[in-house]
Amino acid sequence: MSTHEGMTQEIRTVFWQDGAVVMIDQKALPLAERYVACSDYREVIAAINDLTVRGAPAIGVAAAMGIALGALRIPDSPPENFRRAFDDICTRFAATRPTARNLFWAIERMKRRCEEAYGVDREGLPEKGKGGPLQAIRETLIAEAIRIGEEDIEINRRLGRNGRDLIPDGARILTHCNAGALATAGYGTALGVLRAAREEGKKIHVYVDETRPVLQGARLTVWELMREDIPCTLIADNMAGCLMQKGGVDLVIVGADRIAANGDTANKIGTFGLAVLARAHGIPFYVAAPLSTIDPELADGGMIPIEERNPDEVIRCGGVRTAPNGVAVWNPAFDVTPNGLIAAIVTEAGVIRTPCADVIQQFCPPQPRRQDR
Repeated sequence: MSTHEGMTQEIRTVFWQDGAVVMIDQKALPLAERYVACSDYREVIAAINDLTVRGAPAIGVAAAMGIALGALRIPDSPPENFRRAFDDICTRFAATRPTARNLFWAIERMKRRCEEAYGVDREGLPEKGKGGPLQAIRETLIAEAIRIGEEDIEINRRLGRNGRDLIPDGARILTHCNAGALATAGYGTALGVLRAAREEGKKIHVYVDETRPVLQGARLTVWELMREDIPCTLIADNMAGCLMQKGGVDLVIVGADRIAANGDTANKIGTFGLAVLARAHGIPFYVAAPLSTIDPELADGGMIPIEERNPDEVIRCGGVRTAPNGVAVWNPAFDVTPNGLIAAIVTEAGVIRTPCADVIQQFCPPQPRRQDR
């Protein structure tokens, strides 16, 4: 894995370049803007695990490109081993971030594309007369991964346009974690809605939760907003209720890592508490996410797998230990907000104003069984 500084003014979170997966190093922000180039799929897996790249849509794009990168390195001989090795690479990516639905959506799409290009029989071997040369299959997978990234940016722009009417002129908005360009291939989901509102000429002010324990709000969201001259104020997570009580918030908008069929939504830990506070103060609470984040197989949020991360994220801040040795730590990365606390879910297909199973099914019908089960 190689690194280089300040490649471009545009925020390009993850992209394919010269046979490598290139991504902005989110661990280095906001102090340094540098990019890492992964030439081995195992480097992409490590980048997903250690939060070099994060955000459900961005993870999905990174995984698709990492799978293509892995396919590029599978030996040609014996040819019947290609699918076995390819499936093993997909399994390794599936083990990285269990909550992020977009990860599994991207893996499924890459596997389908491989099957179409390869041509398989019931035993998983090439059918006679089907399946082009392995290099052609590799090129097909690379093209598909690049397409997933390009589509993600366009999806986010449509999502933003669909949601901008929810943002009044002069709105004071609270957001949690990072759901901007850095959490996607570009433009963003929750911040994409705010960008679209700004592009329409609306004046807004964004309050940004710092988002403990990894500070994605302080490090990433503020960096994005300041880069685009969008007025913002950073607050500690435990200040949100006081800000609402003083009448300083008109709406809350967040992203999502997985949405169940009934609209229950998993997002960065602390989101549920904000939704409760918003309901107590009569403030609308919105979720912005692409349809690929919706998991129609899960009836409700109780079925969403919640990732638990390293205790060091809680007992250290900026590398400095802040808690006594030996203390027990619970560190879930996400919590689940019940659909009844969500005023609307913004997607590229439209705004789901009554998040419930019947309405969501119209937008996202159930899909075949998947490998993250």
